[in-house]
Amino acid sequence: MVHVTSEIGRLRRVLVHEPGPEVDRMVPPMMEELLFDDILFGERAREEHGRFRRLLQLLGVEVVEARTLLEQALQNPEARTWLWKMLKPEFPLDLRGIPNEIDPSEAVTVVVEGLLQKEEQQGVEVKDLFRIAPLPNWCFQRDPQIVLGDGVIFGAMATPARWREGMLARCIFRFHPNFADTTTLADPLRPECDRTHYLGLHRPRLEGGDVLVLSPDVVAVGISERSNSQAIDVLSQALSRVEGGPRYLMAVDLPNRRAYMHLDTVFTPADHNAALVYPPVITGSGPEAARTYEIDLHAASPEPVERGALLPALAARGVDLEPIACGGASPLAQQREQWTDGANTLALAPGVITLYDRNVATAEELSRHGFRIINAKDVLLGRQEVSLDEPGRACLLLESHEISRARGGPHCLSHPLVRDDS
Repeated sequence: MVHVTSEIGRLRRVLVHEPGPEVDRMVPPMMEELLFDDILFGERAREEHGRFRRLLQLLGVEVVEARTLLEQALQNPEARTWLWKMLKPEFPLDLRGIPNEIDPSEAVTVVVEGLLQKEEQQGVEVKDLFRIAPLPNWCFQRDPQIVLGDGVIFGAMATPARWREGMLARCIFRFHPNFADTTTLADPLRPECDRTHYLGLHRPRLEGGDVLVLSPDVVAVGISERSNSQAIDVLSQALSRVEGGPRYLMAVDLPNRRAYMHLDTVFTPADHNAALVYPPVITGSGPEAARTYEIDLHAASPEPVERGALLPALAARGVDLEPIACGGASPLAQQREQWTDGANTLALAPGVITLYDRNVATAEELSRHGFRIINAKDVLLGRQEVSLDEPGRACLLLESHEISRARGGPHCLSHPLVRDDS
């Protein structure tokens, strides 16, 4: 079961993936195609991710591991056959026909951790080292799928290096017994034109970090480095046919910068009436300011209409959010902390959020807006108490010396499966 109608409703169940051996196998030539700006010390990244998971569990959130779900889905021989068929273009010829000859655990190891070349192979490029490349980015579970209401939208990943992640998400939601009944609301790789196969790597592009479920009626979608207008067209057409679905799709046209790779890098809700924002893009009036285009999904022919800045456009549709500046008032701190995911918060309940501890100026700005700033370690050690079922604002600071180098904050690392309606 899945159910998400907001970004801030009390979190009940969340999908994550620990950065595993695939991170340890990452080499510098992979960085250009991935979200990473450095290779990680995997052991330290796993420690930090583990504290994040334990914090969620301590606060009463069910944490679901994507690797476990995939392995359980692949218990079904039909799932292995389907997945191998989808991944054929990536695989060496001698691996294209063996889905039933390996057990599910080994299959997951191959598709997630990759497969090394034979020892005698020489070279330093990815193709020289791997027969199948690993998936270091799979720890960013926000992107391969989007849960909206009681259904799911699948991602169409922007780069070849992440293409396989979208197929793994489809495999889980198609074959895992707990998710197989979930309605597919939209699949940009399979537009409605009597197609019987998935599209190739070229267009449309849609990643979950660009999709924010702001209310039962309003969904915001970024047009970004990672998601394009063709995907917006597919999404608007699909959602216009969903009975009881959202009414408005807000397409936010972001500057084409690596720093703003997804909408959730510059804007994430933190409470019923507040959101963390990167001011130059969301509230500014300069050349970096994003423009918003509203699509009325109930119109006879849904077409985008320009509505100016995002926050006034949302307020006109009942989502009235006070901006809290990532980095505070300093333009230097804003830019530095946006880069380290200071605008990328995961709300655990209305007004209870998580943030990387390195974003000091952002935490100070949150304090000025009534958030109690708490080190997550103090909650884990029992020195501080936080409840997701009681009113009050709190920001839980997560240790982030290593994992933040992967260029994705708490919002990027997680995908809510079940939230309370807010």
